[in-house]
Amino acid sequence: MTTRTAGALARPDLRRWAIHGIIGGIFAGVVFAMFEMVMAAVQMGGESFFMPLRMIGGIVLGGQALAPETSLVVAGTAGLVVHMMLSAAYGVGVAVAAAVVAQLRSGTLPLLAWASIAGFALWIVNFYVIAPIAGWRWFPDGTDPVVQFVAHTFFFGSALGVYLNRFARIR
Repeated sequence: MTTRTAGALARPDLRRWAIHGIIGGIFAGVVFAMFEMVMAAVQMGGESFFMPLRMIGGIVLGGQALAPETSLVVAGTAGLVVHMMLSAAYGVGVAVAAAVVAQLRSGTLPLLAWASIAGFALWIVNFYVIAPIAGWRWFPDGTDPVVQFVAHTFFFGSALGVYLNRFARIR
């Protein structure tokens, strides 16, 4: 939240924005994961439903997390924990940026646009910069770019923006 003085946006409460960034990031992360899992099943068959969690689990377990021989409980749990931690961290980053830059939180449209653009940027940086450097080729090579664009931009970014907008508009 922010305090208002003379009708202008005053200094925001960064702690509250960060807390709501965590909550919003987790919310958006769940929405994102559900979309990813449904799309994996639609595109590759029902047995691929948990593949997105396996892929994320591969960040800490290595490429073997994608193999059917690797326990789904182990790979899926690792993927879920990593995904929720990253979602919360990204949520904090988006929320704190909105708190610091008054124009980003000045209305519903700017906040939704900011969070959606941040989700898009998250995809590009994670899939096409970080993943190849880290050796996680299964992200850029094993996924549909259209699905990833929609998932990151709208099912993560916009979902986060909707949550943050609700928080920002409550007084």
